[in-house]
Amino acid sequence: MNPSDYHINCNDFWKFRRYQTGPREECGIFGAYGNVDAAKLTYFGLYALQHRGQESAGIVSSDGKRVTEYKAMGLVSEVFQENKLKELKGHLAVGHVRYSTTGSSVLQNAQPFCVNHAGCTMAVAHNGNLVNAGEIRAELENDGSIFQTTMDSEVIVHLLAKAWKMGIRDAICHAMKMIKGAYSVLMLTEEALIGFRDPLGFRPLCIGKLDNGAYVLTSETCALDLIQAEYVRDVERGEIVIIDDNGLQSFTGIQAERRANCIFEFIYFARPDSNIFGKNVYTFRKSLGAALAQESNMEADFVMPFPDSGNYAAVGYAQAAKMPLELAVIRNHYVGRTFIQPSQAMRDFGVRIKLNPVKDTIRGKRVVIMEDSIIRGTTSRTRVKAIRDAGAREISMLVSCPPTRFPCFYGIDFPTRDELIASKKSVEEIRDYLGLDHLQYLDLDSMIKAAGGRRDRFCLACFNGNYPTEIDFNMGKFSFE
Repeated sequence: MNPSDYHINCNDFWKFRRYQTGPREECGIFGAYGNVDAAKLTYFGLYALQHRGQESAGIVSSDGKRVTEYKAMGLVSEVFQENKLKELKGHLAVGHVRYSTTGSSVLQNAQPFCVNHAGCTMAVAHNGNLVNAGEIRAELENDGSIFQTTMDSEVIVHLLAKAWKMGIRDAICHAMKMIKGAYSVLMLTEEALIGFRDPLGFRPLCIGKLDNGAYVLTSETCALDLIQAEYVRDVERGEIVIIDDNGLQSFTGIQAERRANCIFEFIYFARPDSNIFGKNVYTFRKSLGAALAQESNMEADFVMPFPDSGNYAAVGYAQAAKMPLELAVIRNHYVGRTFIQPSQAMRDFGVRIKLNPVKDTIRGKRVVIMEDSIIRGTTSRTRVKAIRDAGAREISMLVSCPPTRFPCFYGIDFPTRDELIASKKSVEEIRDYLGLDHLQYLDLDSMIKAAGGRRDRFCLACFNGNYPTEIDFNMGKFSFE
């Protein structure tokens, strides 16, 4: 088999994204106000958030009078060269990295979404999914609104425009009362940076401050660390923050009795060096591994993760179970998009070129593999076979969350329920499909206990099907196309 037979160009990568087997990224947002070079600051912020979306990147800036934008398909480092950043002048900016959860991965759908209305320019960057976007969009189109994209995010812009004469704050309140679902939103006008968050608090959003007094708003605190900004606090659920010449002002947009922080942010999406929802991600993932050690009674020679997904839970498990930890699969960090292939045979080749077992460590050993989740199971199956081929005597797998049986409608591109392996197979059937000797998932109650014991703080719908909002199950990723 010749690796050159599997070459594809970068454009084919975006088509391939739909074939990926794991939970897929969402989006990352970053905004800055009061810095002389806000666009460059936003560039570095987006760089830190690259793990949240790799399809497109965009920045919109303002110098108080003139708004400039640039966005393109690709990674942050590919989209923004020095000459492009120099054109984005101004002391305020918003940026976005995207993985498409509603609408195709095309430039037309890249964010921030920038429009001119009533003599004012506004740009909106959205992380999340609106569960009633179809209903609102139909009503707006009946009233004469013309949509330029197939994103649910554009609904927010149209609602803001319709209520613009009420003033920014009231227009945002009006939009928040209309939309349902998950939204952490950054918004830019010529003179202000604005952030607001849904009343259930699905997605993270926080406030930071630089030594020079500049404010930043971002999805995760890892972006604050990179630019050496001090963490101030989270944007509260249902809160509106407006940053302009008057400083930072806070307003209540809409309130809800309960919260629904996405627990998958902790399990998979957020960077381990981030703090979200008041907790450190690294510590949380270690606690999941420790909880598995209390539940399981595995006898093995060592525990190992598939890098990088199970790394931190494996550390927690090894420490709690007093079992050796081995990094017995080596990840090739220099694999680019060229080798990500759409056919099953090519996907298997892509797995092998990205991860390679250390045969001398594995041969003849009883191995426990730590995974953070199993979605379709096809990638895990290929990886388990590689461990078996490397000579493992016995292979067990521990998963640091419960079986994922239900799709997400709040900003994670989980497959449909038919594609989720745990929705149609028992744990024993999944074990057999993956080629394992033993398989164990973390119990839901144990996961909640590791999270602090407050079940009412989290959205658990992907595990138990109890969605915090009404859901239109007929809505799909490409419903507006």
